[in-house]
Amino acid sequence: MNINKRLNKIKDKIIDPKFIEGYGLGNEVGYYIFDYDPQDELIVREHIRTLKRIFKRERYNRKVIEFDLYDMLITFAKEKNIFEKIFEVEEKEGRDHLYIALTAFAKPDIFIERIVKDTRKVEANVVFITGVGKVYPFVRSHTILNSLQEKMDDIPVIMFYPGKYDGLSLNLFNQFMDENYYRAFQLVDHK
Repeated sequence: MNINKRLNKIKDKIIDPKFIEGYGLGNEVGYYIFDYDPQDELIVREHIRTLKRIFKRERYNRKVIEFDLYDMLITFAKEKNIFEKIFEVEEKEGRDHLYIALTAFAKPDIFIERIVKDTRKVEANVVFITGVGKVYPFVRSHTILNSLQEKMDDIPVIMFYPGKYDGLSLNLFNQFMDENYYRAFQLVDHK
């Protein structure tokens, strides 16, 4: 099934009462992955914007909040007054040192804390996680999902993933194997 057909099925999945209530998933609120070919990134981004506009309408009773992991990383760096230093570190000490520094800085806890706080603050009932490819290798998607499930298990989460998810493992950009992750469900099948 092509990307547009798959994207067009997302709205119906989200408005289905089973999506919010978790029926069919052991009655637990679901964590979902919408995987896609990385070359379709711009199409997916535009569709996410469209979905957010659709769900702003009251009639669907869905309040969607999006968390772009890359935007969050930049925001955290600015809040901690280290954003400008990132470029200095790369220039003076090289990419390897920058990788170590950013990986140490970009702990999953800072993302999880903000996601949970902001989701509760706006009373959202659906969470979109985007920007997964833009923060690689500093932030790993399986770590975010594992940590988030421990803190927020009452609101459905959809991670938009540029790569493949086979129900057991994540393969970013169809090239980089991530840790096994088996708690999420495929949001829309490829068939």
